[in-house]
Amino acid sequence: MKPALLEFFRQLLAETVQISLTLFRIMIPIIIAVKILQEFGAIAAVGKVLSPVMRIVGLPGSMGLVWATAILSNIYTGIIVFVSVSANESLTVAQTTVLATMMLVAHNLPIELRIAQKAGARLRFMGLLRMGGAFVLGWALFRVYSWAGLLQEQNTPRWLPRIDDSSIMTWAAGQARGLIMIFFIILGLLLVLRILERIGITAIMTRLLTPVLRLLGIGPSACMLTIVGMTLGLAYGGGLIIQESVSGRVDRRDVLFSLALMGLCHSLFEDTLAVAFTGADFSGILLARMVFSLMAVFLLVKLISRLSEKALNLFFLRPPN
Repeated sequence: MKPALLEFFRQLLAETVQISLTLFRIMIPIIIAVKILQEFGAIAAVGKVLSPVMRIVGLPGSMGLVWATAILSNIYTGIIVFVSVSANESLTVAQTTVLATMMLVAHNLPIELRIAQKAGARLRFMGLLRMGGAFVLGWALFRVYSWAGLLQEQNTPRWLPRIDDSSIMTWAAGQARGLIMIFFIILGLLLVLRILERIGITAIMTRLLTPVLRLLGIGPSACMLTIVGMTLGLAYGGGLIIQESVSGRVDRRDVLFSLALMGLCHSLFEDTLAVAFTGADFSGILLARMVFSLMAVFLLVKLISRLSEKALNLFFLRPPN
């Protein structure tokens, strides 16, 4: 193997390790803390708090436990809880779609909000954006589906996961596999990005998407990072944008707008397909989520353009070091 190629892969591996360690330092303590809270019934308590919110969006109060699980854990754990809770409820396709869409907008918040904070965003702003956005979109879908009489037939899940052994060892092994998978996904992602950059595809995609992103207030320097986060997930896009924001190569406002868009609408492939198996309709979990996210970021850009740097640092972004 040529020395130049060896150096390329050495740098690629070193960058992957650096990004992965940054993420793992955030993720591992939070994963353990959430598991402890779950064992002590904290998630069930949050579910009870969310019960009145569920009724506002046309869902049974018991669905609060499902959303609380997704908020504090992840989409897949939320789906597993949905399996057991929904067995005692008769949900329509519309109700399932509302719940699934809210889960997609606000899930895994302890980890994903910490990633956004590490990249420079204010924790309270991102938390309000994710939770508030999920509620507003869920309520809007509920009203539209009810008014138009859409998706009112009883829901029949296309497929639901088997509920496996929930022992600590099984949980720990699953978390370890997930972290290893994240490492290799980041490695493959960086390799693809480097190849696309070398052959000029990155420049072409940036030119094509720049007008759209410019309307949202996102500059070309954050273009590819935003695309990565929206398509693959906030953990992967967030890991890259942490690196870029620390380096100063991406404007601070672009970081904020990119994180906002990624927060509201990320993992368009994996997470969307996962919740689709619960019976949720793509009109909510994909189309409405994308439209809502673009509109929300557009309004956010308009708001922030009127703010001073002091107000921006106070409410939206942590001041630069």
